[in-house]
Amino acid sequence: MTLIKSISGIRGTIGGQPGDTLNPLDIVKFTTAYATFIGGKKVVVGRDGRISGPMVRDIVCGTLVGMGYEVVDIGLATTPTTELAVRWHEADGGIIITASHNPTQWNALKLLNREGEFLTAADGAEVLRIAEAEDFNYAPVEQLGRVVKDDKMNQRHIQSVLDLRLVDTEAIRGRHFRVCADTINSVGGIILPELFKALGVEFEVLNGECTGQFAHNPEPLEKNLQGIMDQMRSGRYDLGIVVDPDVDRLAFICEDGRMFGEEYTLVSVADYVLEQTSHLSPLTSHLSTVSNLSSTRALRDVTEKHGGQYSAAAVGEVNVTTKMKEVGAVIGGEGNGGVIYPESHYGRDALVGIALFLSSLAQKGCRVSELRQTFPDYQIAKNRIDLTPDTDVDAILVKVKAMFAADPTARVNDIDGVKIDFPDKWVHLRKSNTEPIIRVYSEAHTMEEADAIGKRLMQVVYDMQ
Repeated sequence: MTLIKSISGIRGTIGGQPGDTLNPLDIVKFTTAYATFIGGKKVVVGRDGRISGPMVRDIVCGTLVGMGYEVVDIGLATTPTTELAVRWHEADGGIIITASHNPTQWNALKLLNREGEFLTAADGAEVLRIAEAEDFNYAPVEQLGRVVKDDKMNQRHIQSVLDLRLVDTEAIRGRHFRVCADTINSVGGIILPELFKALGVEFEVLNGECTGQFAHNPEPLEKNLQGIMDQMRSGRYDLGIVVDPDVDRLAFICEDGRMFGEEYTLVSVADYVLEQTSHLSPLTSHLSTVSNLSSTRALRDVTEKHGGQYSAAAVGEVNVTTKMKEVGAVIGGEGNGGVIYPESHYGRDALVGIALFLSSLAQKGCRVSELRQTFPDYQIAKNRIDLTPDTDVDAILVKVKAMFAADPTARVNDIDGVKIDFPDKWVHLRKSNTEPIIRVYSEAHTMEEADAIGKRLMQVVYDMQ
């Protein structure tokens, strides 16, 4: 059993002992600490379809009422829907009840500020301090809050996507796309059919019932998606779409059943946005994009092709959005299929990604596999090492940096773990913020090359455990 306390919230498995898992006592403590920190009067709460969701929601809402807050319960909702709802309700913050891509026994509290964005590192650290000190007071009976429900946020989210300048609904409807979507038995099964109807897309949904009984491992990686890949090989569809349980990550499958590549979700959408932005604003002299250190180089290549400038950020959505604001990026995100489009909001949003991708595909008049061939081809190996209680991650990172310090072909970046950049490949080793593991990502022109350099660093870790 596991409980992970981080600046981005609290995440853990359900059941077990207080302090060791995500259980009612710890949910109350961290919800109270968050409410104390934001010091407001209204909080939006949304949740994905997990089995534990109703239990966690009841505790979160009850705790907020006990702190004197008005709680806007938007029910089953995606992470981006909840983020947008914070702004639309002019709330002081929001709590998203989701463990994102983690398996069904996990759940989490993701904490938002009044802009509907994740807390900064400093703010998250202060919430953890308040929780540890139990430095809070509950409201007296005459000042208790209340819960109000709002079931209109999904439709408002969809309409906001349709209203985006670069979403070409006419072109999409004209192509009569046939789509197969895997929504993993969570909230994607509620909102994506409505989006497809609004875009005039024919669709079939796999695992569309929002039961929380995930039909397969919920992380949208190729090894977990054989069902929809087999379905796509029937030749009946133009595009396969896969989302994670809270619909902030997005992966595409080509019409022939091959993966488009999770890393290329952002690359393809960014290529379209950069092209269209330069056409709409020909005097624009500074087109910027941002992704995290563990994302493909293809985004840099595509950005430079359009005369723009690419920047890298530490892993974590808040780090990416902070960098995007700093450089004025027109598009950004993460290589795990997370698209952040500031014209909508500063949050990963699969609905926005789907609409922009379909717009690009419709305007180009090509097949998905043909679109994929227009981008630089890199291969990423994504490995992991399970941590033991004795693992000294800091010592590992120091040793890895020392290994490459004298190599003139290597550029070392240590803003988030250690990334070693070579002219033709890179490898990035960092401790996960959401799981008790070390992630080892590596990229090269072939999977064999990428895996080889990743395994080299993994052996360093094994030798020190």
